[in-house]
Amino acid sequence: MLEQFFDAQTMDIVTKLTIALFLGMFIGMERVWAHKTAGMRTYALVSMGAALFVIISDQMVQAYSTFAGLNPLFIAGNILVGVGFIGTGLIVTKDSKLMGLTTATGLWVSAGIGMAAGFGLTKLAIIATFLTLFIFIVIWFIEKQLKKTEFFQDDSFNDIN
Repeated sequence: MLEQFFDAQTMDIVTKLTIALFLGMFIGMERVWAHKTAGMRTYALVSMGAALFVIISDQMVQAYSTFAGLNPLFIAGNILVGVGFIGTGLIVTKDSKLMGLTTATGLWVSAGIGMAAGFGLTKLAIIATFLTLFIFIVIWFIEKQLKKTEFFQDDSFNDIN
C-alpha cells in the first residue's frame, strides 16, 4: 500500500511542493525580519499553493490530453490574478501614504516562484528567490541610505512598505 503512494510521480510532486514551500518561506523570513504583516506562513502558502495549482493543471493535461483546449498556462495566468486580488487587500493608504505595496508585490512574485517550482523549473525558482531577497534586503538598504540624502528629504518619497 505505501509503495503505491511513494512512487516516482508522487515523490516528484512532493519535491516540487516542498521546494515551493521553502523558497516562499525564505522570502517570508525576510518580511518577518522587516516587521511586515505577511510573513513566513503567508509567503510559504502562496508559493506552495501556486505550485499545487500548476501541478494539478499539469496532471489534468496528462490525464485528459485527448480533450482539446486543456492548457496549463490558463491556470497559471489565473493564479496571478488570484494572488493579485489577495495583494490588493494588503495595500492601504494611511495619512496619504501608500502602505503594503512591497508586501503585495512580494506575494505576487512568491506565486511566480511557486509556479516555477510546480512546473519543475527549480533553477528558475531558486534564482528568483535570491533576486527577491536581494531586492528586499540590499535595495531596501540602498533606499534607506538615499532617503537620508538632501534630495529625498521631501515626505512624498517616504514609502512605508
